[in-house]
Amino acid sequence: MKSLWLDRESPFTSDALPDEKHYDTIVVGAGITGMVTALLLSRSGQRVVVFEARTVGAVSTGNTTGKLSLLQGGVLSALRSQYSLKVVKAYVEANKSGQAWLMQYLEQQGVPFQRRTAVTFATSDDGGQRLRKEAAVSRDAGLDVHFSRDAGLPFRVVEALELEGQAQIHPMEVLDTLARDIRAHGGIIVEGVHVQNVGSEHPMEVSTSTGAFTADTVVLATGSPILDRGLYFTKLEPHRSYAAALRPRVGSDVPQSMYLSIDSPTRSQRTHPTAEGDLLLVGGYGHTAGRAASPKHHLDELLGWAKQHYPGAEVTHTWSAQDYQATNLMPFFGKLPRGHGRILFGTGYNKWGMSNGVAVALSITSDILGGQSDWATTIHHRVTSPQGALQAIRLNAGTAKRMIEDRAKVRSNPEITEDTHPAEGTGVVGLYKGEPAAVSTVEGKVCMVSASCSHLGGLLSWNDAEKSWDCPLHGSRFTPEGKYLEGPATHHLQIPGRGKD
Repeated sequence: MKSLWLDRESPFTSDALPDEKHYDTIVVGAGITGMVTALLLSRSGQRVVVFEARTVGAVSTGNTTGKLSLLQGGVLSALRSQYSLKVVKAYVEANKSGQAWLMQYLEQQGVPFQRRTAVTFATSDDGGQRLRKEAAVSRDAGLDVHFSRDAGLPFRVVEALELEGQAQIHPMEVLDTLARDIRAHGGIIVEGVHVQNVGSEHPMEVSTSTGAFTADTVVLATGSPILDRGLYFTKLEPHRSYAAALRPRVGSDVPQSMYLSIDSPTRSQRTHPTAEGDLLLVGGYGHTAGRAASPKHHLDELLGWAKQHYPGAEVTHTWSAQDYQATNLMPFFGKLPRGHGRILFGTGYNKWGMSNGVAVALSITSDILGGQSDWATTIHHRVTSPQGALQAIRLNAGTAKRMIEDRAKVRSNPEITEDTHPAEGTGVVGLYKGEPAAVSTVEGKVCMVSASCSHLGGLLSWNDAEKSWDCPLHGSRFTPEGKYLEGPATHHLQIPGRGKD
């Protein structure tokens, strides 16, 4: 699968691996957070290099639905259940700052985007009650929301909450513009460099798949932090969700607002303008990463819902994305523990990375250059509620239970041998010479890799939608050949009989 945004001829070409080995700041990850951070630091006169393990925008940013909205489903009422109104207001101010910076930047750079009304809708009485709670908290936090009983959707809606003046973007056009601007200010962007560790001495040694570099400051903008300091992987729940672009039937009327359901399963909808007319973008039907019996079934349910309400629409693209929700619901950002104040990070955007990601970049840059915003100070000094702490305990207890159950289950699976050839598009897990192994067949190619995640040894599961091996513990993902895709892992999978690839 490939997203609408990534299915194009990219104008970006990676810089060559630099001869220079020391930089003021090394940014790890070329998504929205990393690229905005790199631009702001380059503008300040710093020598900056961005290392991206895959390609620019390959992970969350290039697979988003591209909504830049302060109306975020049930996020604010969920935050209010754990925090004071002051903290919720700080979260809203952070997102306002991120949204305002990005919209102003796009206007200055002449990058097209569309201003839209954001709509959160309920299709059940229970959803309507939740929506009214969200409205109350939103107003208390300073958002000018209002109700509408005619959301303009082709199905029954109990109630709808609206916020005008929001925006939708083409995320890869945003990253293209940021890349040009970073280079114009002397920054370097190198794809295919997998950062594997960061030392603690000053200057910090940054170990990569292509050699070692040093930096005064390192920024981890990798979705889930690739360093285990602070154990943030135990405080984050990885979620996969699905998206599709459809070309509506000629003459059909597609609503122009940006929509999101407050009921489960989550359903998202917006349009995207093209030269041939608007496309319909739908999304949702998420689940914990690595734990769905069939991720493809979730995608099929999304497509079925879209075709039911927009008959005759033709699917042009399908894709999925991985986002991280903090157990206490608030994004983590700032200085990484045991990093002596020189390693900074951002994570836990909970599917709202376009505004949160830019806000975190603004905060990280302020930390590095001196100064800080009131909203960041408030968020940093919040106290985790008992509810948030309990959720962290539940998450990790469930993770430990899953690991034990999987290890027991694999021993009852059929043994893996050299002759194991799964059906096309499938993968199986079993023991090979007494060790967990994973075998898949994709486009006729049979591959065997270790079934133990290179992060903490979780037993991998097959993703029949993306044709990948996914870890159900902390969300690391790998290609059928065992190459790292995303998550907290820092190495490829081992190959049975050969060790690390």
